[in-house]
Amino acid sequence: MADRSSSRERKVRGTKIRTDRQAKGNRRAKKTAKRIGTRGNDGGGSRAENGDAPLTDPDDVEPDPFVATDEVAAIRRRITGWLAADQPVHLIGPTGSGKTALALSAAAERGRPVVRVDGDESVDTAALVGDYAGGERYEEDDRFVSGVHKHTEIVRQRWVDNPLSVAVREGATLVYNEFSRSPPAAHNVLLSVLEEGVLERPGKRGADRSIDVHPEFRVLVTSNTAEYAGVHDQQDALLDRFVGVGLEYYGSETEREIVSAHVGLSDEDVDRVVSSTRRLREEVDVVVGTRAAITAANGLAVFGGEDDGTEDEPLVDVFTDVLAPKVAGNGDLADLRETIERTL
Repeated sequence: MADRSSSRERKVRGTKIRTDRQAKGNRRAKKTAKRIGTRGNDGGGSRAENGDAPLTDPDDVEPDPFVATDEVAAIRRRITGWLAADQPVHLIGPTGSGKTALALSAAAERGRPVVRVDGDESVDTAALVGDYAGGERYEEDDRFVSGVHKHTEIVRQRWVDNPLSVAVREGATLVYNEFSRSPPAAHNVLLSVLEEGVLERPGKRGADRSIDVHPEFRVLVTSNTAEYAGVHDQQDALLDRFVGVGLEYYGSETEREIVSAHVGLSDEDVDRVVSSTRRLREEVDVVVGTRAAITAANGLAVFGGEDDGTEDEPLVDVFTDVLAPKVAGNGDLADLRETIERTL
């Protein structure tokens, strides 16, 4: 068997990795420069009035790289079509299938500002709508009447709008990632937004307690198809107002394009990684998504030239490392490796 661990091969492979990372860094630098150039010299993010939650330019949320094969573009058209019809969209798919990237790309297609929220157990109504954040303290020194000195200290609370309020007011696209990880009670405010076109801000005092929904406001949320720890069942009254767009793992050609766009490997190595991913998806008892394929390809780029054994040995090692965290605490790592070895 030819020695695949020669110093020359490792050098070429390492150069390729550095080149890919440099290209990705250059893309990020261009985006950063663009943001600073369009938002002022202070380098701060674009914000709505009064220092509220940030609005993001659609060009800055477009995933880079993003592979738009015919298969991907068709799903994105479904999403943007429903959004154009003023219909909230619930994007549902398995872990690692590219839901977030697809949601951000669809939001960017609208050409409107984007506000992103990531679901979490700690999200409540105030985290979405806003709250009073400290206060402003100032003093009045009244000497209007000669010989009379009146000193008054005034503290005024300052309200700060959070993502939902900003998106509703500015006509942005709200991308709510991992929507089902937030408690259902936090989403009660969405009912009046979607049904009546009004956002009530609980806790806000004064005549501007409510906000009329901007006609260009849209909602796009993502959830996993499987039930995991920390996932909540959402109220049916809210889900009834969404349309659901289902996302499965992409076909082999699309997965090859995605992996190739993220990792600098030969076409032959990309084929090996993707075909292995698709076989393992059928054989192991854990989720093996496209994200796992990208991670495995990165691993093969680093370790693929250092093994003196069989041709598939590096792949076995890499996929074992990639999938091992999924069995931690409730599975047998030796069994996982044996299944991977047998499958590949």
